[in-house]
Amino acid sequence: MTDPIQACENDPQIRRTALYSTLAQVPEGKVVSYGQLAELAGLGRAARWVGRTLSQLPGDTKLPWHRVLGAGGRISLPAGSPSGDEQRARLRMEGVTILNNRVDIRRHGWRPVEHSG
Repeated sequence: MTDPIQACENDPQIRRTALYSTLAQVPEGKVVSYGQLAELAGLGRAARWVGRTLSQLPGDTKLPWHRVLGAGGRISLPAGSPSGDEQRARLRMEGVTILNNRVDIRRHGWRPVEHSG
């Protein structure tokens, strides 16, 4: 019998599907870090992989990629770049406050409810 975590780590399509389905759940006005998103998706410590994968999304994606930030709420995309400006504009439209290139994680961080049982 194959270990499901091992299978997930070895199959890029399963990894992407887990990432995308988790990202799709991040609600409007909330943010998540690359590392937190990886953990929530069951991908372990894969923050860099998450960042690389999200950078390859098609331009017309409906996934809320703009809600994913660097550690500590830092906006990773450079100000003045098309994607960086779009991320900042989308976050502001959702009521997310950006100060000194950071988002207050205590205020805007997504904390999905743990389900037990």
